[in-house]
Amino acid sequence: MADTTGNTSDAGAPHAPDSAPRKSSWRYIGPGIVVAATGVGAGDLVATLIAGSNFGYTLLWAAVLGCLVKISLAEAAGRWHLSTGRTLFDGWASLGRWTTYFFAVYVVIWGFSYGAAAMSSSALPLQALFPGVMDLEWWGVACGVVGLVFVWFNKYAVFEKVMTVMVGVMFVVTVYLAIRVTPNLGNAFAGLLPVIPDGEDSVLNTLGLIGGVGGTITLAAYGYWVNAKGWANTGWMKVMRLDNRVAYITTGVFVVAMLFVGAEMLHAANIALSGGGKGLVQLGDILADEYGTATAKFFLIGFFATSFTSLIGVWHGVSLMFADFVARQRDRTAGKGKEIASGEHERSWPFRAYLLWLTFPPIVLLFQGEPFRLVIIYGVLGAAFMPFLALTLIWLLNSSRTPREWRNGWLSNTMLAVAGLLFLVLCLKEIWDQPWGEFF
Repeated sequence: MADTTGNTSDAGAPHAPDSAPRKSSWRYIGPGIVVAATGVGAGDLVATLIAGSNFGYTLLWAAVLGCLVKISLAEAAGRWHLSTGRTLFDGWASLGRWTTYFFAVYVVIWGFSYGAAAMSSSALPLQALFPGVMDLEWWGVACGVVGLVFVWFNKYAVFEKVMTVMVGVMFVVTVYLAIRVTPNLGNAFAGLLPVIPDGEDSVLNTLGLIGGVGGTITLAAYGYWVNAKGWANTGWMKVMRLDNRVAYITTGVFVVAMLFVGAEMLHAANIALSGGGKGLVQLGDILADEYGTATAKFFLIGFFATSFTSLIGVWHGVSLMFADFVARQRDRTAGKGKEIASGEHERSWPFRAYLLWLTFPPIVLLFQGEPFRLVIIYGVLGAAFMPFLALTLIWLLNSSRTPREWRNGWLSNTMLAVAGLLFLVLCLKEIWDQPWGEFF
């Protein structure tokens, strides 16, 4: 009798697209680990550290809520892929040509700017670990090229294994630091009560923390990784939901641990961190003074794992999305889970072309700085993507495009509506804060 459990000798390898497990099992999980590793970057950890340094444990509830919001978004993306056999871009295309125009502009400009940011963020801990070896820009180039080579020559199964190992490093480092700073558990539990701290812009800062926990476009890539794993029908729905919960429990551990560090180490001492990856380098210096060089180096290794998993995760996941986008424009039969599970997209020229786009043009930005107008456009498009994702998922999953059994229930609709409104507010704030007068 044919094996229909989806078992293989290698749990990380793709399963036959038509197979499905008899029951949900922890041994099947994988795409969730990938989306957690990709979604939590240096910027997320710094934002959480700064929240802890500014407000102590007061916004712990916001970090937890951010994970719940992202669970609903990733679950909806995965459910669309499994219930329809179509990819998310194929769904967007069914809503009208405007989605194609938005995605085309977004993926080109976002990729150009993000490539430089990801390479720079990965370079910072390496420069701190190996001072004097080479300049930051060249560390960034090395990270980008290594990421390119790794994704170019490896398929999803190997990619998932490497991401899992690096998530393990991130987990050990962040939990170790959280324990080392000896958190006040009484204050931490009190921080689970939804309280808005006093101060100017405190509401928007709170919303920003909720929205900034764990991923932007990588949430849309989750369905593609689900298919790449070999999950391509509704028989995998329970496994996908377990996998998704694991993703955001893991993300929650990362952000809560860093909020503990910010609350205990920085809040009491009234230490302010810089934004972005430089804030984590600054934290490494503080850890060296407080706990010794070994702890600081251990942290920098975790910092590198955090940044580099975001880099290779985007290199792989968004390249899959771009390959699907191009296939759809060429009037091929695109968007089938079987096609992605077979590795066809990973071998395609659009996948590799976008890999090159993420790696080489942004190197110019590493050495020259980002052009001012590009920064503004990047900021606005980036802010617009999350409300676009949330609202289009509501549209797709409440329509006849989705089989009735798998359409949204009240809980999913509520969470996606909350996410859509949250990200719409943050998008409008981002647009308002841009210096448009200087743009023109």
